[in-house]
Amino acid sequence: MKALVYEGPRQLNIRDVPEPEAGPDEVLIKVAYSGICGSELSGYLGQNSLRKPPLVMGHEFSGEIVELGSQAALLKPGLAVGQRVTANPLIYCGLCRACLAGRHNLCRQRQLLGAHRPGSYADMIKVPAQQVYPVPDHLSLEHAALTEPVGCAVRAVKLANINALDTLLITGLGPIGLLVLQVARTFGVTKIVASDTDPHRRAIGEQFGVRVLNPLAENVVEVVRLETDGLGADAAIDAVGLTVTRQQGIEAVRPGGSLILVGLHDEESQIQSNLVIRKEVKLLGSFAYTPLDFEDAFAWLAAGQVQIDPWLLKAPLAAGRDCFERLLAEPGPVAKILLH
Repeated sequence: MKALVYEGPRQLNIRDVPEPEAGPDEVLIKVAYSGICGSELSGYLGQNSLRKPPLVMGHEFSGEIVELGSQAALLKPGLAVGQRVTANPLIYCGLCRACLAGRHNLCRQRQLLGAHRPGSYADMIKVPAQQVYPVPDHLSLEHAALTEPVGCAVRAVKLANINALDTLLITGLGPIGLLVLQVARTFGVTKIVASDTDPHRRAIGEQFGVRVLNPLAENVVEVVRLETDGLGADAAIDAVGLTVTRQQGIEAVRPGGSLILVGLHDEESQIQSNLVIRKEVKLLGSFAYTPLDFEDAFAWLAAGQVQIDPWLLKAPLAAGRDCFERLLAEPGPVAKILLH
């Protein structure tokens, strides 16, 4: 089969690779759409320790079942050949303390499709049957492929613990930031301030009726304080991960507020520790999603709660390298690229 193989920094090439064979507890899926994630961009640059060449990346996907392992239908009743599906790519043991506590995303044995196992930048992918979700007829395969990034946004907003009366600062309106904005709206949050250095992404955010700041021209912390009578935001979600955005989030939240760290750009950052202590700022990392977060994301997509179509770009798998380069250089008015 054809696959887009990561072979080193800035090296993505279409190759002929063996077609996977489904094990007894697995499902073989013909990939329809596979999204490009920020973590894959860092992998492409050689800056992500989880992604080692040669590797078929890709973990946000949808497709059609072409083969069921001998035990697959017993493990996940209702699965059938020809069914349209998506899948949770984060594989966990289900038996450790983290899994038993409902925090499957922190399982020490976890593996991610497209990092620890071959991913969805290929004609076919094999997936444990229990991770597979049938797609309802009214939900497009394009939207179904967005379940994974929406799940990441759901996780971050849940950890922020905000309600309809709270003010939220979202730093960065890339794919995750834009989805965080919409998930927060679904939670009932109406007072949202966002920021991004890219004019196209600011324009996308403004179409959702929120105030979007240019941090290169405006003082984000001062604006947030003006919007909140000097108090600060109840929570901030940093979907960038630069040292400056992490520091900005600490300054922008109110005493007792929360800063949720989602962006992974800088591996290490110096932060204002004394300010964190004196304000009792709650610093929380948000990693991936639990199965329940994934299912909530899937349900909200099926209910039409997420709008991304005007900024969704589709391109053939063979154009994958060019799409990666575009996202790193000048993406333009694009929120997500799906390879097909």
